[in-house]
Amino acid sequence: MRVANSAGRAVIVIGETAGDIATASEGRFGPDMMSVFDNWDEFCAFAANITEGTDALDMSSLQRPVSAPQQVFAIGLNYRQHAEEAGMEVPEVPATFTKFASSLSGPFDDIPIVGTAVDWEVELVAVVGRQADNVSVDDAWSHIAGLTVGQDISDRKLQMAAGRQFSLGKSRRGFGPMGPWIVTPDEFDNPDDLALGCSIDGEVVQDARSSDLIFDIPTLIAELSSVLTLYPGDVIFTGTPSGVGMARTPPRALAPGNVIETWVEGIGTMRNTCV
Repeated sequence: MRVANSAGRAVIVIGETAGDIATASEGRFGPDMMSVFDNWDEFCAFAANITEGTDALDMSSLQRPVSAPQQVFAIGLNYRQHAEEAGMEVPEVPATFTKFASSLSGPFDDIPIVGTAVDWEVELVAVVGRQADNVSVDDAWSHIAGLTVGQDISDRKLQMAAGRQFSLGKSRRGFGPMGPWIVTPDEFDNPDDLALGCSIDGEVVQDARSSDLIFDIPTLIAELSSVLTLYPGDVIFTGTPSGVGMARTPPRALAPGNVIETWVEGIGTMRNTCV
């Protein structure tokens, strides 16, 4: 199942059509996305009976698929080769920070460029569907509503100037594109092994598989939920592979006019223009 946020309303995406969830459920679920996550199990049982959409899907209307998460987590240095290119040791526990929720944006929104050190980071993003407290690795996938595509856009100058307290440099306006929709785990042959990558103006700069994650999604759910409570609709940016701009010789940064395309196998592609 694919669930999207179309102009502020939750919809089910079926092929090239969309079905408005609030209309189909006669107000039981929706219209906003967060109400769907709050009743995720009941919603999934209802949605299993929807087999066709009612309207043509308007891709231009798609907004970030999680409109107002309580918590946004991001994991640093979660691919070994990225840790190596950054010159940092692989952490023993997930290197967790937050992207403030006001930085989140949609799959086709513009990205405002501030300064000369703005970098790209393709990421597989997990969205929580059930409250999680002290969840085991074996039970972790049952707490995930689905997966989506993300970019952890980063102001490297601000990130490093803050004593490597990453959150502020990761949270400028528009620095968290997500989308185009959420895909439930049952849609994947293996949700632990997905191709992901991104290109700048058509040049592929990152190309990897999520099976290379140091801490995979079940481990992240277990580790995070051992410390704090995860709530329905919470977002987890799981980390970026190698190929970021700051590690290049010479370093490369995003500039106004650049077009970033970001994809994850089995989910879809975002296209964001730098302005």
